[in-house]
Amino acid sequence: MSQQRIAFFLPNLYGGGAERVSVNLLKGMVDNKNLVLDLVLGIAEGSFLEQVPEGVNIINLQSPRVATAILPLVKYLKNTQPDALLSHLGHANVIALLANKLAGSKTRLAVVEHNTLSVADATSLRAKVTPWFMERFYPSADAIIGVSEGVSADLENQLNFAPGSVKTIYNPVINEELLAKANTPVSHPWLKFGELPVFLAVGRLTAQKDFVNLIRAFALVRQQKAARLIILGEGELRSELEELANTLGVKDDIDLPGFADNPYGYMNRVTAFVLSSRYEGLPTALIEAMACGCSVVSTNCPSGPEEILAGGKYGYLVPIQDSKSLSEAMLNVLDKPTSRDTLQQRAKIFSTEQIVPQYLETLLDYKK
Repeated sequence: MSQQRIAFFLPNLYGGGAERVSVNLLKGMVDNKNLVLDLVLGIAEGSFLEQVPEGVNIINLQSPRVATAILPLVKYLKNTQPDALLSHLGHANVIALLANKLAGSKTRLAVVEHNTLSVADATSLRAKVTPWFMERFYPSADAIIGVSEGVSADLENQLNFAPGSVKTIYNPVINEELLAKANTPVSHPWLKFGELPVFLAVGRLTAQKDFVNLIRAFALVRQQKAARLIILGEGELRSELEELANTLGVKDDIDLPGFADNPYGYMNRVTAFVLSSRYEGLPTALIEAMACGCSVVSTNCPSGPEEILAGGKYGYLVPIQDSKSLSEAMLNVLDKPTSRDTLQQRAKIFSTEQIVPQYLETLLDYKK
């Protein structure tokens, strides 16, 4: 079989779900001798850059704004003529589709949607106009992929696409590297054996993740039980969250250590993981926690948690923005945790080895 070239297109590799998914897919494909892999970046910058596996060709379009990447991308498509191009993120997907058209390219193009469009914050001008472009350009893609059934159905509904026109492929979250990192020691003083129960949350300190709701729920938990809360992540709401913890009298029991390179070491050692989001696409951290054998509590936000937890079979689901319900589930999980083995078995449906073949089949009509 002759080698086939797959290109991945992203604006950059700063930390985020789409960037992590792309790197995991590249890791899952790089040892396939039938494939040549190009990572085409608007600008070759970002925290995930060092995780790109050896053997992947990094093409830097030197365009800090994705809109200005269109002509360099046209040139790449004309010169290189990859067999398939996989693009992530709405605004980048529109640029990729436009570039493919301008290049007169025969490249098979698939676009991936990570967000639940109907509930995502559309405050910036770009976020407001992108759906208009998506509705017009997405139909020219060879495949439209949603990262959860909820995202796919929402995308069809929001953009007036026919039911079944968006294909669902879950994100490749679990691999051997993650499991190895989970066993790496973490030096946090609260994670010593025999200490108080510790809840963990992971994500950017933004309104979407609703850590305000989590801190309020934790304060209610603390009224009944001694416990601690670690929130890993950085973002614009840090000072507001610290002030809230202080106001509620729980600042000594909450730690915000910032971004962690290895959140899996924490997940492997805490008592329970909590997802408090208002909306998601397919919450990666929830799956990662399960893969580490960590019991989970989650808001039943659109989209993903209900699918991941099979309607509550594998963890507690509560309404969004409901601190009382969240606190009750947090207390319940301390008394009735889910078995590690059950959680780890469930997480396998999100493993690289399960997901990569689905992408190859979609991109290249390639079967093992």
